[in-house]
Amino acid sequence: MSVPPSLPPIKLIALDVGLARIGVATCDPLGITVRPLAVIQRRSRQEDFDRLVAIVAAEEAEAVVCGLPLSMDGSESEQTKMTRTWALRLARTLRTARKEPLPVIFWDERLSSFAAQEMMADDPKRAQAIGEDAYAAAVILRSYLDARKRGEGERWGGIVLEKK
Repeated sequence: MSVPPSLPPIKLIALDVGLARIGVATCDPLGITVRPLAVIQRRSRQEDFDRLVAIVAAEEAEAVVCGLPLSMDGSESEQTKMTRTWALRLARTLRTARKEPLPVIFWDERLSSFAAQEMMADDPKRAQAIGEDAYAAAVILRSYLDARKRGEGERWGGIVLEKK
């Protein structure tokens, strides 16, 4: 049995991107703890991106994990394509705001809302205050971190822009 190589610590935020809301979660640099952070009510692309730029800066994130809405059979849909396009625009905005690129990693979000509801049942008062979308982002992030520890690659791709 081979042991995956030791990965450097990295501070991440994860996004559960929906049409009305964006759930945001974060983790510690070692990837041990994951916590739901916020829900952004969608307004305009610029306002949404301004909020995300501020969160990335406040959390000192080194990469973004973006939930990818795949069909239950694993195929990509129109919603998947829209999410990829939205994430590319976000990556460009982050590069401009930070003066350097920030990787965006796509990760399967299938069943994240169902798992989020189970997590929320453990602490309903806090869950109600934060919102289901942030818990869904936390589920996406936990899934990514667990796969990373097992040495599994980024199966759904990502965006790494060049420096301007």
